Amino acid sequence: MTVSHATDPETTSSTRPAGLRWGILATGFIATQFTGDALLAGLDVRAVGSRSVESAQRFATAHGIPTAHGSYAALAADPEIDIVYVATPHPVHRETAGMMLEAGKHVLVEKPFTLNRAEAVALRNQARNKGLLVMEAMWTRYLPHMRRIHEIVETGGIGEVRTLFADHTQSLPTDPEHRINSLALGGGALLDLGIYPISFAWDFLGEPISVQAAAHFGATGADTEVATVMTHLSGALSTTTTSSRAKGPNTAHIVGTEGRIDIDGVWYTSADFTHSAADGTVLEHFESPRQGFGMQHQAIAAEDYVARGALEGELLTLDDSVKIMGTLDEIRAQIGLRYPGEPRLR
Repeated sequence: MTVSHATDPETTSSTRPAGLRWGILATGFIATQFTGDALLAGLDVRAVGSRSVESAQRFATAHGIPTAHGSYAALAADPEIDIVYVATPHPVHRETAGMMLEAGKHVLVEKPFTLNRAEAVALRNQARNKGLLVMEAMWTRYLPHMRRIHEIVETGGIGEVRTLFADHTQSLPTDPEHRINSLALGGGALLDLGIYPISFAWDFLGEPISVQAAAHFGATGADTEVATVMTHLSGALSTTTTSSRAKGPNTAHIVGTEGRIDIDGVWYTSADFTHSAADGTVLEHFESPRQGFGMQHQAIAAEDYVARGALEGELLTLDDSVKIMGTLDEIRAQIGLRYPGEPRLR
């Protein structure tokens, strides 16, 4: 058995060269996680923007950020900012990311890319027309253990992939005013949690040719549990489950004709995994580096893309972000989930 210990020297602040000047849009939980990791990696975080100057100032003080803006527009207008991490609620991703692009900023926008496929198409097209990078912040794809798993799968290490399973199940607040339960804020298990295993299945098996979905809903009309079975072009099957009301193992498994890969919980963060042969012999145990939450890897990749003149991610292209939103639209159409003011999904 091989034990692999991943190293990632590029994420240490002492060795990181000066790169882009970052702005943070919104001051919630995910923005806090991202900013902590960005600073840990030595990224140049210059400003934060919020809907109120008080919130922006609290966030700036907590993270040692020089400038606090009391509006999104003020951050967009800041000449000291090259790229903005957009962490606003799902329903305004299109609007806020578009505002940053219009102001000439590159954008890393939190997942889901937008609320639906139509908005994703519009945001993709705007970025291409402006000649700027826009990239979905599906940070899992940039983690070291995912890169190693791709190497194993793509070199035939588990043979032909036949099945994939992943769950993202959490016990989150049941308060009807909480973001996860609010339809007005794009709440629900699918777009907040289920997007991780859906994107994971896309990553390793490609676009599904058929999707079957089932769901359970809470009192506010937001989905609390969603399960999917997808068939992919190769004939391989993926199954995903998600819940906002019950915490499960949060593991993932890729099974092939010659072996399998079992990713420990919590698989979508910096996790360890085991690569086994079909007879159960352990071939490799991979131990991930732990530096913060691991969200810095996507930001470093974004800086690299801009430096090379790329206008989209390579591990997750704009077209794939659009198509994944289409898959999420199909799931929502099947389970009957529609957000306020949204047109019919099909």
